[in-house]
Amino acid sequence: MPHVAAYIPNLMDRSRFGDSVQILKDLEELKSVEADLVLVDLARSEVLEYLPSEPVVIGFAPHVDTETLDAARAAGCAEALPRSIFFKRLPALLGVSDG
Repeated sequence: MPHVAAYIPNLMDRSRFGDSVQILKDLEELKSVEADLVLVDLARSEVLEYLPSEPVVIGFAPHVDTETLDAARAAGCAEALPRSIFFKRLPALLGVSDG
């Protein structure tokens, strides 16, 4: 199973990630994280300055925030998804059966 880390400041969102995900507490941790996959809440604009260059990064933001989603792709996110799509795909990203 791949090692997954996530920078998710919102506690309600964080609760959806389960125990198998390494939760990063601050942006400095994000910059130097060692993981196969990094999941990022793009709600804080400064997060793009701390994206790691090595692992695959998938970010999410509100679907109406197309500027942030586009900026995340330009900053190196492999995917920048609307929140609804991200959370629908989360079980698959984590390798968990949702049924």
